[in-house]
Amino acid sequence: MPEDLIAVAMSGGVDSSTAAGLLRHRGESIVGITMQFWNQKRLPEMEEGDGHRRCCYLDDVYDARYVAEKLGIPYHVVNFEKFFERHVVRPFVEEYLAGRTPIPCTLCNNFVKFDSFLDLASAMGAARIATGHYARVHRDESSGRHLLLKAADSSKDQTYFLFGLKQDQLARTLFPLGGYTKLEVRALAEEMGLPVAAKSESQEICFVPNGDYAAFIDAWFREQGIAPAQAGGEIVATDGRVLGEHNGVHRFTVGQRKGLGVASGEPLYVIATEPSTRRVIVGRSEELLRSRCRVKDVNWIPWDHPPANLRAEVKIRNKHEAAGAVIEPDSDAANVEVVFDQPQRAVTPGQAAVFYDGDLVLGGGWIG
Repeated sequence: MPEDLIAVAMSGGVDSSTAAGLLRHRGESIVGITMQFWNQKRLPEMEEGDGHRRCCYLDDVYDARYVAEKLGIPYHVVNFEKFFERHVVRPFVEEYLAGRTPIPCTLCNNFVKFDSFLDLASAMGAARIATGHYARVHRDESSGRHLLLKAADSSKDQTYFLFGLKQDQLARTLFPLGGYTKLEVRALAEEMGLPVAAKSESQEICFVPNGDYAAFIDAWFREQGIAPAQAGGEIVATDGRVLGEHNGVHRFTVGQRKGLGVASGEPLYVIATEPSTRRVIVGRSEELLRSRCRVKDVNWIPWDHPPANLRAEVKIRNKHEAAGAVIEPDSDAANVEVVFDQPQRAVTPGQAAVFYDGDLVLGGGWIG
């Protein structure tokens, strides 16, 4: 194997294929690897047949292999299904049952796509990896640290899902698409003659193909032969009035309006869920506003320990417009208090809060 070998994560989509193509056309020594995470034949009752493309289908493996043949590079498929189940699927189920709203794509990035993939790459003799994520990495010569920056195409930026990357991971990771727009990527794929240039993007979470998280949890329990704990309970207003009943707290998330199953003269939203009491608390839109939140297990990128207090723009969801805030770290900086300049709507436990200074990702953690 060449000393400068790069392992490219190839999903069969246009982004990862173009990333591989760019590296190949630069003269890099690369090997393509597809990580198989989820068997789409599992839980067939979850399929809706809506025509949306999902990742991890067998067709994606065929496409990735075809691209690798087109580029003239070695290619391998590695089964990560058991590892993915342990580190992504099970935590996803447990978080929902605990009344939080998890982000499986971030768990996948932290524990599979980078951590385990880097180990696999090393075992294959590759010093570096590359992916089709829209993000950038820059080495700060003054500090010697590797920085994570937003992609040039703000509409495709994926740094919200990458805040957990450590220095050793960033040092070995390439994001060839970070400086391109999506339109430019498709044009490059067409120019390189890649057969996936016009391929549609995958939708939703790979193991929840119809987007119904609660139905997935129910189906997963049935498949595992596990009798789910009693989850039904009361729907109550913020003043304590009982408005109705529900059949599972995992069917609700903060900010949800539809499917509450209660009648009211005004729109109601889920304000909180209480798995311990099996209550779903609903209220008016303005009751969703929060001026602060706790964020735990923070990963800092430009420093090991941040300044005592710092200003940042904070995203509390991937599509959330970053809001100005003051970050107040605890003594060990692993947990922080985020104090927003203006109250934010639907600050949801289990989601990530990611801190930015312009294009620079300062770090991020999990909303408690």
